[in-house]
Amino acid sequence: NPTKAAYARNCILARRLIERGVRFVQLFNGAYASGGKLNWDGHSALKEQYDVHAEILDQPTAALIRDLRERGLLEDTLVVWCTEFGRMPMFQKGAKGRDHNPDGFTCWLTGAGVKPGVSHGVTDELGRKAIEDIHPLYDFNATILHLLGLDHERLTFFHNGIERRLTNVEGHVIREVLA
Repeated sequence: NPTKAAYARNCILARRLIERGVRFVQLFNGAYASGGKLNWDGHSALKEQYDVHAEILDQPTAALIRDLRERGLLEDTLVVWCTEFGRMPMFQKGAKGRDHNPDGFTCWLTGAGVKPGVSHGVTDELGRKAIEDIHPLYDFNATILHLLGLDHERLTFFHNGIERRLTNVEGHVIREVLA
């Protein structure tokens, strides 16, 4: 399928890099569709944009994970799927899109040390904001670092006369998602 081709090729390339021992691989999908007209900015034409992106991303991403599992690579590979924010559950006034929503959105993890089949956290009935098992970004980052075998409390840097942590003092590993 030509719509999926670029991202699907990148999924194959990612698997090949992992097979050869590359320790960090990032896949990004921005504006492949329609020469850049349908990017992720969902303020307008949300349905049209996201229908195209679902077609581009869903099957190749699932195939990558299945491929990693079948080749025995998933147990040592952490897959993180995330975005910078979600979208409001309701359309913007007078528009065909939705505004930014930093208070209720989904990220997912699979692979190296992640408990399979776990859904953690709950949003309100509209999907507007998290209301149960709420975690700041520091917790998510602490969990990723833990799964990579790094102690987030020891990753510090000196700034403005103070020793600081990447996960701040509030960051905690989300143990409920660990295998």
